[in-house]
Amino acid sequence: MGAQESIPKDAPAQMHHYYSKFMRECPSGMLSLHEFKRLLDLQGLDPQGELYIKRVFEIFDLNHDGFIDFLEFIAAINLVIRGKIDQKLKWYFKLYDADGNGCIDKKELLSIFAAIQAINGYTSMTAEEFTNMIFQKIDVNGDG
Repeated sequence: MGAQESIPKDAPAQMHHYYSKFMRECPSGMLSLHEFKRLLDLQGLDPQGELYIKRVFEIFDLNHDGFIDFLEFIAAINLVIRGKIDQKLKWYFKLYDADGNGCIDKKELLSIFAAIQAINGYTSMTAEEFTNMIFQKIDVNGDG
């Protein structure tokens, strides 16, 4: 009992709200990548931004069928809203580790920073400059 998380009292109402919103945006019940980008107003991005959004979509598509169904949508919402820090960190690591080898190399980090920069328009530092700065601080053993 004590070790289990309790279900919030407003969970059924929230679930109904999210279900209604999901079905309003996606009447088929299956959210495609195109609909996902439209829902987040992330259309017409440069190639780096497109790759990042596609990667986010693929990670939320838990059964890898090319669509996000309602259960996958709720799992994503739950992670973003109620997820514990370690769950979020694991998700971000999975997002950044594009080749799935268990390490984030400089190329993967550069790709992510370039995509984020393309999406939000931040330009005071190039993605490469930012990547170099971050890598200099976090690659303490110098293995790349």
